[in-house]
Order: sequence, then structure tokens, then C-alpha cells
Amino acid sequence: MKMILVRRFRVLILMVFLVACALHIVLDLLPKLERRAVRPSGEPGCSCAQPAVEAAAPAWAKARGRPGEPPAASSAAGDAGWPNKHTLRILQDFSSDPSSNLTSHSLEKLPAAAEPAEGALQGQNPGGPRPRDPAHRPLLRDPGLRRSAPPPGPSGDSSLLARLFEHPLYQVPVPPLTEDDVLFNVNSDIRFNPKAAAENPDWPREGTENEDFLPTGEAAVDSYPNWLKFHIGINRYELYSRHNPAIEALLRDLGAQKITSVAMKSGGTQLKLIMTFQNYGQALFKPMKQTREQETPPDFFYFSDYERHNAEIAAFHLDRILDFRRVPPVAGRMVNMTKEIRDVTRDKKLWRTFFISPANNICFYGECSYYCSTEHALCGKPDQIEGSLAAFLPDLSLAKRKTWRNPWRRSYHKRKKAEWEVDPDYCEEVKQTPPYDSSHRVLDIMDMTIFDFLMGNMDRHHYETFEKFGNETFIIHLDNGRGFGKYSHDELSILVPLQQCCRVRKSTYLRLQLLAKEEYRLSLLMAESLRKDRVAPVLYRPHLEALDRRLRIVLRAIGDCVEKDGPHSVLEDDLDAEHRVPPGR
Repeated sequence: MKMILVRRFRVLILMVFLVACALHIVLDLLPKLERRAVRPSGEPGCSCAQPAVEAAAPAWAKARGRPGEPPAASSAAGDAGWPNKHTLRILQDFSSDPSSNLTSHSLEKLPAAAEPAEGALQGQNPGGPRPRDPAHRPLLRDPGLRRSAPPPGPSGDSSLLARLFEHPLYQVPVPPLTEDDVLFNVNSDIRFNPKAAAENPDWPREGTENEDFLPTGEAAVDSYPNWLKFHIGINRYELYSRHNPAIEALLRDLGAQKITSVAMKSGGTQLKLIMTFQNYGQALFKPMKQTREQETPPDFFYFSDYERHNAEIAAFHLDRILDFRRVPPVAGRMVNMTKEIRDVTRDKKLWRTFFISPANNICFYGECSYYCSTEHALCGKPDQIEGSLAAFLPDLSLAKRKTWRNPWRRSYHKRKKAEWEVDPDYCEEVKQTPPYDSSHRVLDIMDMTIFDFLMGNMDRHHYETFEKFGNETFIIHLDNGRGFGKYSHDELSILVPLQQCCRVRKSTYLRLQLLAKEEYRLSLLMAESLRKDRVAPVLYRPHLEALDRRLRIVLRAIGDCVEKDGPHSVLEDDLDAEHRVPPGR
């Protein structure tokens, strides 16, 4: 009797194991079956069901046969090499490393806040008209709005931005670059050698093979994809140059390139997706969570606020207008949640969170620390969702970055205060600590402080630099999603580092004064710059008006420092005699 029970128990265990294996296999096959399923015509339901996805590879991605190699062998080599994208994938990263591009972490998980109702529009954004009925917004803007010419400037010029960038303050060159001052040396680095790339079927190229080589035998940079041109343009002094045409081309790529795969980014408090394009470029996608008009609720702590996709877009444009050029290119985009996320992802955890809402819209929520649940799902209309795409920086294995704790980091606690909030002489302690004691890092922190105050961003806990350049380099302004949350409130505590240290670059101060003039008003420049984006208008009009108001507050703070300590003590003269700005300009 005992033996019979033992045998039955073993059979039961075996059956459970087999059932579990069968379920696992079925779950693995579900995404493929879902893609192949075709709805009968006229069937009611969600209008976003997908036909079979075409698997046509772009022309540049097809493997090239070596000279003398038969076509069959070349085709086989291409098939074998197609899944291996390491050669290019390794060239970019935002990054997924937990120590890089950190996001805010609260010590306590706050209760989920209900999504505030969308308010009625109270004004018209200079960046473009808004729909009259706040309850109904078209999924895509009228293409005519994107092509409309900017309003003429005070002197009749068609572009206020063009006149700004022609100003002497925006013509100051960077020092001559040596091999140690560039992140990648294209001609000597095997990773950018076209002769080696020509033998690699994964290298993206367009046109004929002869276009990859110059008569000198050097790399034909024009044959590189725009994301790679952006990477090889990084140097000790700037993330990209003022007149680099690859930046505008990269912004267009972010908004138009075909998305070939999607995965969730690990870490972080809110959902972010890593999107890969057909030219193997990658970008970080932040979906829309709030409408343009919604302000951060007054009872929200800064570390539990939503991350706004339009803040990432606006931060890039603001950073460029301030001439910092320390924010990676960011563009807005309307994404089809079915074709461009669900059907191309291999992330099972992400795929399983898709569902159809009672309103017959496609929704998903993914996995993250906060706001990743059915109650906080991201829903399309019916399957279109707006978001921002930030270009990846080079992969950490190629260009290591060092993560630094911001000296003026907040406590990220509901009751505790940080040391700088209670010690008025805190800056003196900072200036005695490396790297703030012997480099221009304190001046970089002041630039970042001004940048954050203009946006209203309180979430600057860490920053990064490229390790190759040591301490004599710029700060990368990453993760700006918690900016532009309140237009009716100016958070003066963000300016404390400037008020405590009373140090700022003279070039920064002069540019701020220029942007405060009526003929170069910051809000008008931002409106013109943002108008080019695919999801314009990016900012609600009161946010643009808040920029002008906050700029005056920054200038008053610097003026108070100059009155107290004198201009020579406050303003670091970084303009040589050759590039002095003429009086009155």
C-alpha cells in the first residue's frame, strides 16, 4: 500500500512538471502567434490589431560579400551575422548600468496619487496653437504647423535663433583640440576604421562601397549614421559643437527612424524604454504621463513627482540656447504602441503587461518602482502614445563615465534636511574638497544650478563626466524629466549654490543678460526652437513666461553677489581679449 502511494505521488509530481513545461512553452509562443494572427475584415474591436510584420532588412544592413566570394556564401554570411549587432550596439549607451544616469530613489514608497484631471486651456502657446476643445486632442498635429515660418524678429529677421547664434557671445571658439581632447580618434581607432567595417556585415552604410573611403585612405565620416557622428564629435569642452549638422539630422532620426526592437530599462523609479532603430542607433523613450497644462500637485515631494517627457525635450533646447551644449539630443515622437512596441519587443515582462482598456485603447504599464501598475497604465488613443526619445551616449565599455554625487544634493527625505540647507558657509567646505578645489568644477555646478532653476528641476542628485578627460571637462546634464513641473511657483532653494558661492563664468553672465533683453527674449527663443519638434507645442505658455521671470531672478542673485563681493571676485573671466564682446552688443 505504501509503495502504491509513493508511486502515485511520483506520477503526480511528474504530471505537475510536464504541465508547467507545457505552460512555459505556450507562453513563449504567444507573442509569435499574436503577430501572425490576422483579424477578419469588418470584425469589431480594437482598430489597432496588427497584420504580419514584414521582415525586410534595410539595404545598408545586408552583408557584403568579400571579393571572390560566391553570392550564396555572402548570403549565408549575412544571415549568420544579422543577429549579432554587438559591433554597433556597443557604441552607445544611456546607460543601463545602475551607477550611471541614476534616477531619484525615495526611502519610502508613497501611496499612488490619482491622475489629476486635465485643466482647460487658459492661453495660447507661442510654439503653436492648441486644440480649442480640451477634451478632444488630435493624435497628430497638422503637418502645416511644423513647416510654418517663425515670426519675424524685432529687426525684421525671419529667425530670432539664427540672429542669436550669430552674436559674438555664441562665436567664442573652443581651444584647439589635441588627441587627448577628443573622446574618439576616428582615424587611429580600429572601431571607426572603414576598412575593418567593410568586412563587418553589421556595419550600417548607405550607398556604394567606394563612398566609405577617401582618396587619402582615411575614414569617410559622412558614411556614418548620425548617432555615430554625434558620438565622435564629443570632446573635452562640449557634447556637440554649435554648428554640427549631424545634431539636427539626429533629431530627425529620433522622430522618424523605424523602431526595430524595444526593451525596458532596468532601474529607475518610473518606466523607461530602450528603443533600437534600423540603423542600430538607440534612444531612451519616456512616455507621456501628464498633459501640458497640468502642474505638479503642491503636496507632492520632488522625489515622487512624475517624469515629464516634454521636460526632456525642452531641457535640450534650453541647454542649447544657453550655449552649454551638455544635454544629449532629445526629440518628441508619436509612437504606435502595437506596431512599434508590442510587436517588436522581446522583453516578455513588458509584453505581458499589455491589455485593452474598457475604452478600447491599447495600454501597458511595464515594471518599475513607482507608477507601474494597472491603475497607472499608459494608454494610447487608441494605440498612439506621445513620448520623448533621448539619444544614447557612447557605451561605457568604450567611453567610461564617472558618476559624482552633487554637493548640493537634497536629502530625499520627508523630514530631514541636507547639510547645505542649514549651513550658510557650506560652499567654503565644498571648495576645499577635490575636485572642487583646483578645477573649474564649481563653475560647472553654477551653470547647472542656473539651468535647473530656469526649469524648476529639484531632482539633481548626481551628475556625470567622461573619465578620459579627468576633472578638466564639462558636466553632462542628464535626466531632466522633473523639470517644468510648476509654472506658478519659483523654487528659490535651487539657487542656493549660486548664492552661497557667488561665483559664475563671465560668459554665462553675459549670455543671461543678453537673453533678458527684449530683442533676444528667452521665452521667444524657446518657442521658436521648440516649434520644430514633432510634438509641438512642447511647453504650455505659462512655462515659457516663467522662464523670463526666473531669468530676472538669477540676474538679481548675481547682481547681489557683485554688489557684495565685487565683479572680479564673482565673475570668472573666461573670455580672452580676442573674443571680448563689444559694448552695447
